[in-house]
Amino acid sequence: MKSSLNADFNPRLTGTAESPFIQRSLGSSRTDEVCEDSGAPLQTASIEKSSNRRSLLKWEEESRRDVFQCRVFSIHESVCRSPDNTDTGVFVAIDSADWAIILPVMETEQGKAFVMVRQWRHGAQEMSLEFPGGVFESGETPTSAALRELEEETAYTARKITSLGMMSPNPAIMSNHTYFFLAEELEKLPAQRLDKDEYVDVEIVPINEALNNMGKPPYIHALMGTAVALYMQKAREERP
Repeated sequence: MKSSLNADFNPRLTGTAESPFIQRSLGSSRTDEVCEDSGAPLQTASIEKSSNRRSLLKWEEESRRDVFQCRVFSIHESVCRSPDNTDTGVFVAIDSADWAIILPVMETEQGKAFVMVRQWRHGAQEMSLEFPGGVFESGETPTSAALRELEEETAYTARKITSLGMMSPNPAIMSNHTYFFLAEELEKLPAQRLDKDEYVDVEIVPINEALNNMGKPPYIHALMGTAVALYMQKAREERP
């Protein structure tokens, strides 16, 4: 269900939807060392060496065909040539729309808390306590998808949205990406706007409680652990 925001409503977006790649120096942790022959920084030479090595690991796709489709995802099969050009292999991957996960934070009398949702997960066959999130709808940006999911599932909206990063949920077998956001300055809406097959309870969970229990039932969703790691990374960066 699409969000029906007022025309004058503009949540403040900070950060970017794409996480920067961190290039690490190989062979030395010092950045002030130089190569004896060239005088160039060792870090630059190491990065170039690492980049060349990565190019020798890439498989080249020669053909692709779809082998399965359903409402939620499709599966394709690729024939790829090996990095050393000596062989080919057949690989299977799942294609799905991108996902958005948003971490809503509110102030309570006891301190900061997450707004989370509890729902039944058919794959695990158990309850899961999670951050709001879901699949992009056609034409949505990562920010608009995250805000819509927040409103639909929790009956809260946010005046400040910050990008926390983007990751692949499982790069071995999945082609889509997950975008993570922090929602602050929350405002209550009249009611949830759930799809007909959604049964979701909203819970206000103290942040420390969620952090201390992540990885234990009902905090079973792996992407929620990723979301928490990105949240803690941002909190660490903002420390004086």
